[in-house]
Amino acid sequence: MQRFELIVIGAGPAGLSAAIEAAEKGMHVVVFDENARPGGQLFKQIHKFFGSKEHKAKIRGYRIGQQLLQRAEELGVQVELNATVIGMFREKEICVMQNGQIVHYKGDNIVVATGAAENMVTFRGWDLPGVIGAGAAQTMMNLHGVMPGQKVLMVGSGNVGLVVGFQLIQAGCELVAIIDAAPRVGSYGVHAAKVARTGVPFYMSHTIVKAEGDDHVTGATIAQVDSKWQFIPGTEKHLDVDTICIAVGLSPMSQLARMGGCEMVDDPKRGGLVPVVDQYGATSLPGVYCAGDVSGIEEASSAMIEGRIAGLAAAANSGYMTQEELEEEFVKQHGSLDQLRQGMFAPKNKGRTDLTETDEGYALSANLLARGFVADDEMAAFPSANQQQEMIHPVIECTQNIPCNPCQDACPVGCIKVGSNITSLPVLDGEKKCIGCGMCVASCPGQAIFLIKEEAEQAEITLPYEFMPLPKKGDKGTALSRSGQPLCEAEVVAVKSVAAMDHTNLLTMRVPKAYAGTARFIRF
Repeated sequence: MQRFELIVIGAGPAGLSAAIEAAEKGMHVVVFDENARPGGQLFKQIHKFFGSKEHKAKIRGYRIGQQLLQRAEELGVQVELNATVIGMFREKEICVMQNGQIVHYKGDNIVVATGAAENMVTFRGWDLPGVIGAGAAQTMMNLHGVMPGQKVLMVGSGNVGLVVGFQLIQAGCELVAIIDAAPRVGSYGVHAAKVARTGVPFYMSHTIVKAEGDDHVTGATIAQVDSKWQFIPGTEKHLDVDTICIAVGLSPMSQLARMGGCEMVDDPKRGGLVPVVDQYGATSLPGVYCAGDVSGIEEASSAMIEGRIAGLAAAANSGYMTQEELEEEFVKQHGSLDQLRQGMFAPKNKGRTDLTETDEGYALSANLLARGFVADDEMAAFPSANQQQEMIHPVIECTQNIPCNPCQDACPVGCIKVGSNITSLPVLDGEKKCIGCGMCVASCPGQAIFLIKEEAEQAEITLPYEFMPLPKKGDKGTALSRSGQPLCEAEVVAVKSVAAMDHTNLLTMRVPKAYAGTARFIRF
């Protein structure tokens, strides 16, 4: 039986991060993953991460996956793919299905980083071809280049549903609607806003009644629900769709931890049944650690930090670090993790519906929570979204306290300030003059910054444009409002790619000056 100093189960962001930290301390590390390629969900993620520079903000998920794999390879981490761990036992022994055979391994330490599985909802016709999970849709689009469908209904308004919904539009699908039984949009507002401005309607307090069709999806019936989640008769609506995409949350894949004898707890705020862990990710079993979604559902950025902490703890447990060195490193890593756990979407606020204003005292947009976009009068209350005259300037439509500050780092002249608390709303420094470089627009993971240049009768609006085919200078289209409604004719005056921001495309459109404060997208 082969023995390793550290066995990592799962080659996603948490598992790879744990393996890298342990290997950097000198440990002999093996990673097992059931998939044909490592990286977990990272290689499906073409959007940019939130957070700060240390959280790899403004870098696309698949790029982060590439960086982690490269570093693991440099350190000699052994990655075993198509290797399904089917058992874990108290003696830190695992059994793995490899090449049709069951192989046993022992570890001095084990990090369980098995991630999470998508939840499913049942309804009439839920087993028809055409009903898929959001993860499956991402796999089809971003790994295999296959459109999941022509007309898609998204069930779920959390971050996953809105991110995948936007990617469906990018892939050329028509996103017919987003529905959610909850009365409020569950994602970051910037995710909802970039979907809404393309014209996609949001139906909150709605759920799916049935998938229509005999041998495949040909439509969907949705209906409004009351405060007790019951259908309201007479509110049924038919939607013409061929695909129903489900994004109703995740559940930790904690079966191995439970099988191994780890103490478990049912914690709804962490996603369900999870192992009891301390600050280092250590379970009730000495030398066994958990990191990432298996111990509580959060973003991939948090999973990577948890993985790093678990890898360091394993290294200390095997004598590669002193306890003092571990504690010193923990302070740094936990400080970074704590930054991601602040703001209105912090774990402590999960499920709360009583938040009515930002940390700065601005009223949260009721329209954003109910319909996916901030109304014009609501946006006017935020100073960084106010219009100025006869000069080029950024307009920042970030209206919630989320952990993100790339705009601050991107501005070469310091026009934008977030401060030390990365969940603070960005503000404009009136003493600094914008040079119109567009770096803030390109850097924003939420696509919430626009560059406005107002002239006597016209205005030029620069926005991120991540759709194909890419338009050319002189092309004409229709400018859309924040709600996706047509406003006026718009002409493309410039299209450029910012190499420093992973070749993010910036489109500049010219519209009548009267629409400088409301035109936020263009349709061709």
